[in-house]
Amino acid sequence: MGRPLWLVSGLLGSAFPRRDSAGALWHPGGLHGGVGLWKLAGGERRRLDTPLPPAPRLLAEDGYVKMFLRGRPIPMFVPDAVVATYSLDAKLELPHRKLKLDWVYGYRGRDCRANLFLLPTGEIVYFVAAVAVLFNVEEQRQRHYLGHNDDIKCLAVHPDMVTIATGQMAGTSKDGKPLPPHVRVWDSVSLNTLHVLGPGPFDRAVVCVGFSKSNGGGLLCAVDDSNDHVLSVWDWQKEQRLADVKCSNESVLAATFHPTEPALLITCGKSHIHFWVLEGGSLSKRQGIFEKHEKPKYVLCIAFTENGDTVTGDSGGNLYIWGKGGNRICHAVPGAHEGGIFGLCVLRNGTIVTGGGRDRRVILWGQDYQKLQENEVPEGFGPVRTIAEGKGDSLFVGTTRNSVLHGSLATGFSLLVQGHTEELWGLATHPVLEQFVTCGQDKQVHLWSVATHQPLWSKGIEVAGAGHGEQGPREHPHGRRGAHLGGQLLPR
Repeated sequence: MGRPLWLVSGLLGSAFPRRDSAGALWHPGGLHGGVGLWKLAGGERRRLDTPLPPAPRLLAEDGYVKMFLRGRPIPMFVPDAVVATYSLDAKLELPHRKLKLDWVYGYRGRDCRANLFLLPTGEIVYFVAAVAVLFNVEEQRQRHYLGHNDDIKCLAVHPDMVTIATGQMAGTSKDGKPLPPHVRVWDSVSLNTLHVLGPGPFDRAVVCVGFSKSNGGGLLCAVDDSNDHVLSVWDWQKEQRLADVKCSNESVLAATFHPTEPALLITCGKSHIHFWVLEGGSLSKRQGIFEKHEKPKYVLCIAFTENGDTVTGDSGGNLYIWGKGGNRICHAVPGAHEGGIFGLCVLRNGTIVTGGGRDRRVILWGQDYQKLQENEVPEGFGPVRTIAEGKGDSLFVGTTRNSVLHGSLATGFSLLVQGHTEELWGLATHPVLEQFVTCGQDKQVHLWSVATHQPLWSKGIEVAGAGHGEQGPREHPHGRRGAHLGGQLLPR
């Protein structure tokens, strides 16, 4: 979910597939939360014994080629200039120009956590689909790490604030071979891959990843999405697994090293928080003890205070503080939010910012856990998913509706990044202006400006756009009247 719209330099969403230098087929198609040019190699889930999809078929009278993506018919319209002579049998040379990724629209906040950070370069780093995005807000410029071959599910920044780890889900190549989940460690300045952990030890996906903090960041922890949600610890520079253990048969939502105790790790998720000690190639567990306090259905997020206490936010809206090195609650702020606490961020001055789900509130707490200040994220952007400290008193906020906001508790928050929240299957470009329109299963239609990378307008529709047949958006040929969607005319 939360897949992006990708723009490529010199081209705004070509209607035809292409092959890259490795022979992998790229194709515009349906994505969660965005659209773009993407590899069929990383998207199909076709088994080796599954029959190939039907061959493309030219419907000359209608002016398009019918192709099949995951068994779904997709019309690929032939340009007017060649429609009369177009043939599927014609052998055409590949264009001499190379496509370069220019801008990625969207952010994966709907089903991923703790995936937004500010780097010393002034860039915020986050991910969507198989792309890690480094976005310089002041310069309005993006860079992209493109080492993954399927969706990224987690991200961590090394204490050096340069090295980054990203974990991905399993996929299937264009010839039906499995692409196993793995972790990639890369340099955020050069964008070079430094190390790859796996393939082999992970199942389904890597859902949590984190660097150690007190020993030079030499260790890395990861949790996969297997039934046992296996926790593993790695010497990432040697690409060597040091220990692994079954973490929980319930979902695991966070895994992190303690900032001052190098052998201590904390994981949390559904119905649990576990404190792990790494010793002699094995991991031993202590369960968190709630005693008189309400045990939540989910422990959602973890942070650490300056003195080494562990702070957790949970689905009941409670803040619990666990004494340094212990597994018991030493302080509690019950009902800190209405509904779950999805995001925690300890600021440079030692205060804590929390982000709420149901109430969409961002609250600043003093070191004594007294409420100091609060603000509310506008309803249209959805609940808070994660919070990152910016320059001065500014904050970056990722939301569950796949938006990234920027602002402060004093001034409020404005939009930086927006994406669709469901599968996106429709895209049409304006014939003259640098604009394009998208629609998706979230029942939203957005008209985008290529210059500002922001929506010029957004409209809700009654029927979700499916991007095939008559459901996809089409611009008026002269761009005068508006966009058609499923038989509806959307005026400008």
